[in-house]
Amino acid sequence: MRVPFLSRFFQTRASPQNSSWGSAYSFFFGTSTSGKTVNERTAMQTTAVYACVRILAETIASLPLHTYRYTTCGKEKAVDHPIYYLLHSEPNPEMTSFVFRETLMGHLLLWEMPMLKSSVTVVAEW
Repeated sequence: MRVPFLSRFFQTRASPQNSSWGSAYSFFFGTSTSGKTVNERTAMQTTAVYACVRILAETIASLPLHTYRYTTCGKEKAVDHPIYYLLHSEPNPEMTSFVFRETLMGHLLLWEMPMLKSSVTVVAEW
């Protein structure tokens, strides 16, 4: 006995269609096979993406960051350079060095280019 409205759920699988062949371009540049847009904002709403970005950004931000100057014997730490304080201690009044580097790394991972704007002119004499 054949029920007409159920027959569409039980179709033959003799010739399956590969629906993911043309979706590589869509996957990398914005849409998925479901029709949903995939970008930095929607990806960060996924727990796995958020966790990966957070772990990488926090780990890189926790590494020591030093400035060096070349000398005749090699190189030495340049703790008296004007940019040392900005990178090592406090880049601006609202962020610590850790939060600043964590933000930069998060932007690098998601948008491939962190945006920096300097309002301080640093003149180096060396």
